[in-house]
Amino acid sequence: MRRLFLYAATALLAGCAATPTVLHFGMLDSAEGRLLRFPPPPEVPRYLYAGELIGEANFRRDDEQARSTLRRLFDAITGLDSADAPRVELQRPMAGMADERGRIYVTDMSRQAVFVFDTVAGELNVWDKAHGVTSFAAPVGIAAGREGEVLVADAELALVARLDASGNPKGTIGRGMLKRPTGVARDPARGLIYVADTHAHDVKVFDDSGALVEVVGRRGERPGEFNFPTHVAFARGELYVTDSMNNRVQVFTADGEVLKREFGARGLYVGNLVRPKGVAVDNEGNVYVVEGYYDHLLVFGPGGEFLLPIGGTGAGAGRFYLPSGVWVDSRNRVFVADIGLPATSGPDAQAITSLEQRVFHLGHVGLELGSFCTGILGVLEARDHVLAQV
Repeated sequence: MRRLFLYAATALLAGCAATPTVLHFGMLDSAEGRLLRFPPPPEVPRYLYAGELIGEANFRRDDEQARSTLRRLFDAITGLDSADAPRVELQRPMAGMADERGRIYVTDMSRQAVFVFDTVAGELNVWDKAHGVTSFAAPVGIAAGREGEVLVADAELALVARLDASGNPKGTIGRGMLKRPTGVARDPARGLIYVADTHAHDVKVFDDSGALVEVVGRRGERPGEFNFPTHVAFARGELYVTDSMNNRVQVFTADGEVLKREFGARGLYVGNLVRPKGVAVDNEGNVYVVEGYYDHLLVFGPGGEFLLPIGGTGAGAGRFYLPSGVWVDSRNRVFVADIGLPATSGPDAQAITSLEQRVFHLGHVGLELGSFCTGILGVLEARDHVLAQV
């Protein structure tokens, strides 16, 4: 009877395994995050908390509860404990991007890999090879390349790795020319790749073949010069560079030859740039800058005017600890790579900490006073100005 029941349980588990998995951002798992809006009432909300990405735990089956019961029963019969199996989770997320295929890519410096959250296939993949048999050492920046390629800047290997859509190495860019590359972005119209070379204090521009075509800036504090540039973004025909130790963001023309504007300054107030890191731009021209010292995501208007802060130091939904990268997908959803504080202390603190390496996810609700943008916002939908669960 024990053997027959074991076969039956195994068959049921196999049937459950055939049920497709779906990416969940986990917003409904956090009571504090279910209707978390920025800015908070009574101000008009412009952004909605939409959950977090932490790893394989984000992928669930529709029959997860029934499957979990069967799994516990199976473990009890066999003497196995699936809870002891190591989980694939983020440890030190640095930056990311989203592509048109519905995949979300996150670089992880501690894991020395790229995490690929595939929303269509319902699976998490981990890419760890930079070129040939060489593994990533310190992947930081990531951007979409030509014909479905993925570009990853590795600060320790001092190169930009070119990967195909399946994560297979296709070659490198900048070997022997880069000192410590961190940020990377691409202009798809001109086929130009921009690399923030932090220790060289410049931005190097390559074409799609990997040839160096331009070097933007040099070390200094004057307009057009850099002091440890770390992140770059390309949007709306302009190049955005986080000039970290000069406490500003500089915006150039696509060829990098003309500085169009700059914004940010040292200071003690929210909205100042003390340790700016990641930079991104949405399709309305709003600019997002990670302020690493005070653990904020700062939102600026197209002209560099400060609009509002999001976050602040703390644990739990809507708070950051050591955030780094930020990116925006085609649906205007904003993602922030954040290490995160543990939610508690005591004997369970280590377990909680392992779940706090995350990508914070916001839904964009527009910046026009008093109005929402209609559409799917991560796991929320704005319809007739009423927020409803999808």
